[in-house]
Amino acid sequence: MCGIVGFTGRRQACPILLDGLEHLEYRGYDSAGIAISDGNKDHPLHIRRVKGRLRALREMTHDGQTEQGSSGIGHTRWATHGEPTVENAHPHVSGEGRVAVVHNGIIENYQDLRVTLEKRGYVFQSQTDTETVAHLLDYYYKGDAVDAIMRTVMHLRGSFALGILFQDRPGEVWGVRRDSPLIAATSDDGAFIASDVPAILPYTRNVCYLNNMEIVHLTEDGAEFFNMDGEHIDKDFQQVQWDVEAAEKGGYAHFMLKEIHEQPKAMQDTIHPHIRDGRIVLDELGMSDEEIRAVRRIQMVACGSAWHVCMTARYVMEQMAGLPVDVDLASEFRYRNPVLEEGTLLMVVSQSGETADSLAALRYGKDHGMRTLAIVNVMGSSIAREADRVFYTSAGPEIAVATTKAYSTQLAACYMLAMHFAIVRGTMSEEDYSRHVTALLALPHQIEQLLGCENRMQWLAGKYANSRDAFFIGRGLDYASVLEGALKLKEISYIHAEAYAAGELKHGTISLIEKGSMVLAVATQKELLEKEVSNIVEVKSRGATMLGLTMEGNYAMEDQVDFTIYVPRTEDCFYPSLVVIPLQLLAYYVSLARGIDVDKPRNLAKSVTVE
Repeated sequence: MCGIVGFTGRRQACPILLDGLEHLEYRGYDSAGIAISDGNKDHPLHIRRVKGRLRALREMTHDGQTEQGSSGIGHTRWATHGEPTVENAHPHVSGEGRVAVVHNGIIENYQDLRVTLEKRGYVFQSQTDTETVAHLLDYYYKGDAVDAIMRTVMHLRGSFALGILFQDRPGEVWGVRRDSPLIAATSDDGAFIASDVPAILPYTRNVCYLNNMEIVHLTEDGAEFFNMDGEHIDKDFQQVQWDVEAAEKGGYAHFMLKEIHEQPKAMQDTIHPHIRDGRIVLDELGMSDEEIRAVRRIQMVACGSAWHVCMTARYVMEQMAGLPVDVDLASEFRYRNPVLEEGTLLMVVSQSGETADSLAALRYGKDHGMRTLAIVNVMGSSIAREADRVFYTSAGPEIAVATTKAYSTQLAACYMLAMHFAIVRGTMSEEDYSRHVTALLALPHQIEQLLGCENRMQWLAGKYANSRDAFFIGRGLDYASVLEGALKLKEISYIHAEAYAAGELKHGTISLIEKGSMVLAVATQKELLEKEVSNIVEVKSRGATMLGLTMEGNYAMEDQVDFTIYVPRTEDCFYPSLVVIPLQLLAYYVSLARGIDVDKPRNLAKSVTVE
């Protein structure tokens, strides 16, 4: 969603804010803005806002050189309330520039607040929910910043992370959060707030994660924290292990291509720490063998690509561990009033650990007495803190909106959980277990091999970049894989793409197939190959252009399709980690051929922190 950054210290703030926003632009790029205090409490805050990408703000401020002041806040927006215009861009101000606010999230009761504030004489300049926060802060502020923030927050419903400047408090930046992420950081030059770690990596790795309903006060000497009773609280800082280079393009044309190529290392970093002497060791999980044996059912919830991971995990966990697995979209889970039986383990999968719907599902499960396990990539994130057990992936920072390496590392985590549960529950033989561990360890190298097909995928993408529609089909685990392949293509190339279980074609979908339709069939599951070939023949006979993605050695596929892509052989349950690589490359190069901004597709943003 939106990106927030704030700084106060011994350096000019504007260049630091612009750099921070550049590292957060994956969270929103409809508009951008900054508010700067020039250090004189009698001067109004300097506000600069633009429609569109951050580069327009850089040009307006000459890369930050025209705005003088050592404290400020910045924002890059993904529009929720009001069109992307200068008037709706953040920061929003009140009281003739006395208070400035940047906001990530949604204020659900903003319309009621707006009516009340208008009656008190406040005039609104925008269509946004955020402007109500600025006016409310101005109304309550009588010189005590903590009191004003507490009173304001108590009137807000919804999710928010706020960065705040008060005109008469130069050299200070304030922040507060509820359900939307906010971090504080300190360095020798000053102190920071931000929505995510990449914004501050060039300056410091000393980071503190705010909990819900906590206030942070920044000065050039550091950060202090308060609770909603106005009391000082102590918080621990931790050293972020990511380096600056991990959040930069590193010579690649786009973050997405860089992150596709980082998957072998990300997989290795996720898998290898948990393999010792040929065994999967999950001590960090803190689940005893007795707890694992007591699990009777698994309920998985996630959004977007993480939901596709859960779809894959359902097949793998049921086959290996013999446990029934239900998979729900997190946004739907609570609203169907699910029947949660005793012995059910709720597993939540999220890259950021801040996905609003997934966090709400986790809380719903905990409120109903479920044990919870989270698979996340960000230490200290809300889901990681609130889940009973956490499996951390090691994808590192992922900047491109379309996920790649986070998806792959989540798959690896699910494989290891399934295998560990299986051996503890006695549903997998030692021979099968050893064979699967060996195959798991080979995946990073096999992915590296697959990246060598990049030129072929680029050629193929150029051939089909003008397609109007695309259909992806597969059976079993391959169906879970094509869900992700179709999503990748449509979200970054804007080609209408749909994924179907291959056996469902004859139940209506086949009426959409016509001459020239592009259909990509994934066929890696040995027991289902013959049935899927029948489905391919059905589609081919309707005039479709057929692409086939299968494992090495299945050369009979070439007799049925127009173009064949091969992946290395592995255990059937691990093919999703291999077939996704050419699917990612296909989507990337189709988008490139169509002249689209790969990293920032329209209407999308990273880390969706609103429901």
